[in-house]
Amino acid sequence: MTAVIFDLFGTFLEIRDRQNPYRRLLRLGSQQGRVASPGDLRWVMTNTCGLQGAADFFEIKLSSTQLTELQSCLELELESIALFEDALPAHALLRHHQIKIGVCSNLGGPYCSVARNLLPGLDGYALSAEVGLMKPDVAMYQHICTQLEVAPSQFPGSNAPHVLMIGDSRRCDADGSRVAGIEGYHLDRSGVGRFRDLLEFVTAINISRG
Repeated sequence: MTAVIFDLFGTFLEIRDRQNPYRRLLRLGSQQGRVASPGDLRWVMTNTCGLQGAADFFEIKLSSTQLTELQSCLELELESIALFEDALPAHALLRHHQIKIGVCSNLGGPYCSVARNLLPGLDGYALSAEVGLMKPDVAMYQHICTQLEVAPSQFPGSNAPHVLMIGDSRRCDADGSRVAGIEGYHLDRSGVGRFRDLLEFVTAINISRG
């Protein structure tokens, strides 16, 4: 095994005080007669601009009071982001085994710097707002693998480095990564699935693969 890729929110990081500022913004748009689109979330997740930039793009009119309130909600949410208590021990164990670590996550622009500050010095960061792609786009997984300097493949007899990924979305982190040739796993912190925390996952893969 050469590298492990992690999702961020729900996996490495948790939001302890959810305010949903972008949903509130879109709700204001609906009140103004704007029809919501399935592509709204994708735009938010693949652009680095903040709330005012999103409001301008969606043509949602905000008063100074509304913008201040939304910005306050965003700041409260950002300040509440913290590492799960199993994140750093899992990180340390992988470093001990000299395994590269990357993160691949769908998140809006204002969340990127917070994630980087809480998890500095990783070997790769594929953050959707910075990359302009979203999981489960195959190109998103290819992007993080390029950063990690690995070329994943699950084909029998392949000499490509072995790459694993884990996250709390079965669609994006387990199934989606497998399409890109990455061995994907689902993290279920409720305790129902095979892995309920990151330390359990990292310990298992190190035992099984040496």
